[in-house]
Amino acid sequence: MSRHTKALLALFYICIIWGTTYLSARIVVQVFPSFLFAALRQVIAGFIIIAIALFINKKADLSKKNILHQAKVGFLLITIGNGFVMWGVRFVPSGVSALICGLMPLNAVLINIALTKERINGIIIAGMIIGFAGIALIFKDNFALIGDGNYLFGILATFIATSCWSFGSVVNKKHTSTINPIFNSGLQLLFGCVGLFIFSLFVDDYSHVNLFQPKVIWNLAYLVIFGSVLAYTLYMYALKELPVGITTLYAYVNPLVAVILGYFILNEQLTWYTALAFATIAGGVYMVNYGYRRKHKQTAAEKAALLTIPEAE
Repeated sequence: MSRHTKALLALFYICIIWGTTYLSARIVVQVFPSFLFAALRQVIAGFIIIAIALFINKKADLSKKNILHQAKVGFLLITIGNGFVMWGVRFVPSGVSALICGLMPLNAVLINIALTKERINGIIIAGMIIGFAGIALIFKDNFALIGDGNYLFGILATFIATSCWSFGSVVNKKHTSTINPIFNSGLQLLFGCVGLFIFSLFVDDYSHVNLFQPKVIWNLAYLVIFGSVLAYTLYMYALKELPVGITTLYAYVNPLVAVILGYFILNEQLTWYTALAFATIAGGVYMVNYGYRRKHKQTAAEKAALLTIPEAE
């Protein structure tokens, strides 16, 4: 089997598994505190990933600059990004949560524009407008729940989580250390856990905590092994072997998997508005990616043209 084929299989795994994590989270937070569960999942996964990283490469960047950077990214990605999704999915259907998280690439574009003043083309602008229109369709589909304060807080928490995940991704890309990046990812998980445990103290209800319930144990094991450790490792492999445009296809597939599983397993509502919201968000993300590909090709062509202009004598 070629490396390209292995990378495609790894990507297929990511598309399915990361889509199932919303269902798993929705099941477990109904019987266990959200932030506490997220903290337990990530602290276990963090130590496993660090152990794997040091086994592969014993070098690690322990400079103050890198430690502080990983702590900041861990807070954005894990404490807020993962923690708020886990809390929000208590009140919001798993499919709706996944659809909102599908906006992450669009949020990342907006944040990058705000930080760098980057110029974008009309295709990118149209894609962002279409993608965010999917949010309006989600509200239309669940209009009867608007009066439910918990539902609104769940939507808001998920949207904040997606925005912080996008911001953390942009920050991480611009200032990341190249020394053992897998080790750095493990640090992010561990630093993020500190914030999750703190949130848990103030938000979670410990009156009926039972870690040894089958739903909790099995979902914790599933999310740690398949959702964090294996998925992350395979994602890094796919990112190395495949073009970025191909690897990021998981962003289109994850919400679809979550919506379908939520419908069949948890009897979550599935209407034409839900399907249209998925198509709208996926279409918007695709247009943004296509717009960036066009922009990069145009920039490369302009640079090539400048190189062919002879210097004045």
